[in-house]
Order: sequence, then structure tokens, then C-alpha cells
Amino acid sequence: VGHDEGRFRFQRWGSFRTQCRGEPVPRFRCLDCRKTFSEQTFRHDYRDRRPEVNARLFQMLISGVGLRQSGRILGLGVSSVQRKFRKLGRTCRALHDNLSRRLPEGREYLLDEEESYETLAIRPLTVPILIERETWFAVSARAAPIRRLARRGSHRRRQQDRDEALHGRRVDRGRECVHEVMLELARRTSRAFVLDTDMKGSYVTLAKQVFAGRARHRRTPGSDPRTPDNPLTPINVTITMLRDNCGRLRRKSWLVSKKCKFLEAQLAIFIVYRNYVRRRFNRDPEGVTSAVRLGLLERQITAEDVVRWRQDWGPRSIHPVSRTGRQTVTM
Repeated sequence: VGHDEGRFRFQRWGSFRTQCRGEPVPRFRCLDCRKTFSEQTFRHDYRDRRPEVNARLFQMLISGVGLRQSGRILGLGVSSVQRKFRKLGRTCRALHDNLSRRLPEGREYLLDEEESYETLAIRPLTVPILIERETWFAVSARAAPIRRLARRGSHRRRQQDRDEALHGRRVDRGRECVHEVMLELARRTSRAFVLDTDMKGSYVTLAKQVFAGRARHRRTPGSDPRTPDNPLTPINVTITMLRDNCGRLRRKSWLVSKKCKFLEAQLAIFIVYRNYVRRRFNRDPEGVTSAVRLGLLERQITAEDVVRWRQDWGPRSIHPVSRTGRQTVTM
């Protein structure tokens, strides 16, 4: 679509009706490229057959409910739920990127990793997550395969050897994954800040490489008592919440992800829920989320807001709290 001094030039071009909406959907025509589009083109539920269940599905996915059980409750087939889940993961990832392009300066951040696995426990994954200390705002969370062999001669090691003989040597992307999470923070900040981690040696090297001296790195032994005075308490509690809200991270459960990329989709959904939908703490006033405390949003958003507009146009995407579609994330 063409532009006129940074704006679309278009005209009304009729309307159409859908079975899932009571009011007609207006259509438009671009005056530059002559192509037509509608208001529905910019919605998250574009071409959805059951858009009315999207908000409920979002709530189920951050409540530890699996895809099959969600389908039973919503009256959908499992393949339909899978498609909606992947689409929701893409929207949530883009929504978080759009709303947190710049973070306030001079903050303190915490980084730690937890472990999960894909399909089998002998195929471990690392899940690094990075949050802001005061607001517990989740900046980034990723997942990647790691190669951690059991003791030679043990039953677990024999299982791993057979698995690698069948599927090839397992790739270890743990360090690369932590590097990507740190880059997410580096892109959102430009001045000095504090980074708290445990004593893992690779964090020191990666922090120097990514932040180029901007981060004052503080380290706390992971063996220290996990009391409220422990500097790592916010990240430890966040990881516990992550396991509680995401069934894919529960050990010895058939909800565990079969592929790493689907776990990353679930992490994107959790980040949007934790930052923009859920109150920071239960003791906080109603509507005070981590994003509100950090100054990124004026109000809490709802599950309906999350699944209202597409977010894949970057800064020109429609803001999730916009009712009419006239406000973009950069306005």
C-alpha cells in the first residue's frame, strides 16, 4: 500500500458480513496500489473460523491447561487448537517486542536458567529468562537444546547413546541462547545498568561481550539460602510461576513440548500475560501490571485486548488497547 506523507491514502469500498460478527465489516481501497482490504485484515483473528474462543484459549494456556483439554472445553479439534496456539504465540512475541522497544534507564536486571526437555528427559533444554528487579517485568525468555550426558555406564547414558546413534549427536545451543536473551536487553537499553546472576562462568564472558562495559555484573552463589533477602529471589519466584502457569514445563508430564519451538511459543504467551495482563503482585492495586509500573502502558490490558489486533507490522501495528484501530504502538 502506498503512502502520502507517511499516511495511507484510501477510500471506503463497501462492506461485508460474517457469521461471527453482528455488524458489517467495512472495506477500503488503497488509492496508490488500488488493492482492497478491510478492517478485519488488521485483526489477530483474520481468517479465523472460531474467533470468539481466542481469549478463552489464551487464559487456558497460561493456566497450565494442555491443548487437547483446551479443545475439549472449547469444542475444537486438537489440530485447530494447535494452529490457534502457534498463531497466538507469534502475536504475543510481536506484541511484547512492539510495547517494550525502549526500557527505562538505570534499572537492575536478573538472569537465570531453568531446565526442561523435549519429548524425552534425555533430550534436555535450557530456558534462560531475564527480568527487571523492581517490577518483575520479563524482558526475554528463550529455549534451546543442550547436550548434558549422564555418567558413563549408567542406564540414562545408555539411553542417550542409543538416541544419538539414531538421531545424530545432539546440538548444544545453551550458550547461544543465553547470548540471544542478553541481546534482547542490550537492544532495549543504551546506558549503564546492573545485572544480577548466579556464579555460572559463561555469564561473565557473555555479559562483557554483549554489553561492552555497560553492565555492572553482580554474582550470587546459587547455593545461598533462598530467603527473601537473597538477591536472586525475584528471578527464582518468576521461574516457579513460569512452571505453574505453563504445563509444558512440568516435569514428568505428557504436556511437555515435543519440539523446542513450541515451548518458545508458550514462553511468548507467558511473557505477555506476566507483563501486561496479570497484576505485578496480588497485593498491588487492581490494574497495576509490571508494564504499568515500568511506564510502558497506561493501563492493564485484557485477554480480549491481546487477541484483538495483529502485531506483525512492527511499530506501525495497531496498539492492543485501541478500540477503533486508529492508534499505533508508536503514537
